[in-house]
Amino acid sequence: MKKTLIAATALSLFAGAAMAQSSVTLFGVVDADARYLKTTGKTLNLVASDGYNSSRLGVRGTEDLGGGLKAGFWLEHGFATDTGTLNDALRFWNRRSSVSLMGEFGEIRLGRGKTSVRLHIDDFDPFSTTGLGDGSKVYSTLGSNADTLNRSDNMVSYFLPSTFGGVYGSVDIAAGEGSNVAAAPTVSTTSGGKKLQSGRVGYKVGGLNVAGGFASTTGAAGAKYKLTSLGGAYDFGAAKLSLNYSETKFLDRKQQITELGLVAPLGQGQLLASYSDSKANSAADLLAGTGDAKLFAVGYVYNLSKRSAVYTTYSEIKNHGLGTFAVAGSPSGFVAAGQKSSGFDVGVRHSF
Repeated sequence: MKKTLIAATALSLFAGAAMAQSSVTLFGVVDADARYLKTTGKTLNLVASDGYNSSRLGVRGTEDLGGGLKAGFWLEHGFATDTGTLNDALRFWNRRSSVSLMGEFGEIRLGRGKTSVRLHIDDFDPFSTTGLGDGSKVYSTLGSNADTLNRSDNMVSYFLPSTFGGVYGSVDIAAGEGSNVAAAPTVSTTSGGKKLQSGRVGYKVGGLNVAGGFASTTGAAGAKYKLTSLGGAYDFGAAKLSLNYSETKFLDRKQQITELGLVAPLGQGQLLASYSDSKANSAADLLAGTGDAKLFAVGYVYNLSKRSAVYTTYSEIKNHGLGTFAVAGSPSGFVAAGQKSSGFDVGVRHSF
């Protein structure tokens, strides 16, 4: 009996130690809103997803390997709350699927995830490029068919450790894996952008955050689509103000986007507001769907608890020339060239 008790105790201690060295977490966000969209002569009422945060389901975990070294994984997919369908028919773990090694040196990550330059843009957009206030809605790929502006497949990324006195940053390299073979010297309308180099570096101490990001993606006909972004923000306590400037280039086409942002605590929640001014050069103005545009958005989030919130947002995009930029949720072809697009919503977000 004593031997049995000793063996059981030893096994219990061993299992406890093993569990202490590794962890697995199930997490997610469920977000839905009632949304009203309007453009010249047309309106649309719908129940939509991702009004404040992107709906997602994921599992992540880490294992302590000893000596300050850890291994980790992260699997996450997005879904539409209103229909229950996946956001990407081609990828189950469409938001992120990665494995990492982490230590005092930082983190080395392999797999699919957000690009470094998009992480930068998200940081300086009050709406985190989600919902009706999404500032990325006035960005154009300028006919390059680049599809790595938000996330990329086949990435190898390195993230700086958090021990550099407020300095942070990351770099990504994504393999094209044969997807960017140019068949002709002219711009293709079918080939997408896969081969990517991206990076960001910033300094964040107290209320101050300044950073810059860059990405180059091999787009149509093997030409480079380039995105450069510089931002700064300061949290005064009563409000956080931000300013971000981005420039996109492809061939002789160029676009410049300036975004002003405000986040202010208000009652048991926060007020969000942004103004974006997007300007296209003469070459980009000739491209269908691209032109000058202005985006204004204002919203309020009321926190019911640490995990649940209700929110409302109003936004509008004023297009000029051939521009057809549209607020989130607008179906393809909903906005005619040079017309205004606007939307209003009321929604609920719960995270777990």
